Amino acid sequence: MIRNTLIALALAVVGTAVSGETLMTRNLQPAADLSWTYVADNVMGGVSEGQSGVGEDSGQSFVRLSGDVSTQNRGGFIQVRTMIDPVEADAQGLVLKVRGNGERYFIHLRTRSTLLPWQYYQAGFETGSDWREVKLPWSAFEPSGQLLPGRVTPETIKSVGLVAFGRDHSADVSLAEIGLY
Repeated sequence: MIRNTLIALALAVVGTAVSGETLMTRNLQPAADLSWTYVADNVMGGVSEGQSGVGEDSGQSFVRLSGDVSTQNRGGFIQVRTMIDPVEADAQGLVLKVRGNGERYFIHLRTRSTLLPWQYYQAGFETGSDWREVKLPWSAFEPSGQLLPGRVTPETIKSVGLVAFGRDHSADVSLAEIGLY
């Protein structure tokens, strides 16, 4: 019964798909080509509000996450997430091409070890108004709790989330490209 409740909760967390496929290679590829799902804390009683979509600016396609993050009612996140194909064991980390409104954002990784909806590995990055490349080594990802292994193992990663998280703020972040290094 508890397992069925957790499965139902996990399914409730999944929102609406943006578009695309599930593929990641060592080369940077357009994020807009991947299938992204919007998820927010309101499925667990939070009051954050946001949206995601695919956009284009000066020939650059991107996935955009925007909205208002609120920590009221134990909330505090909005995100877009994509499932990924298996990652090679020798990959050193993720590389992103991002821009935003100057706030700090996060990448959340879910692995074969993250069985509960609130489990993830997290690494943060800063944004600015211009596109920039960000490299996040696996060692930068911290587990969300003590029940998870202390390190991310690349070949166990199942999904990548772009997340506005943890504090009250207006979110506006765009991801143009994603890949491995």
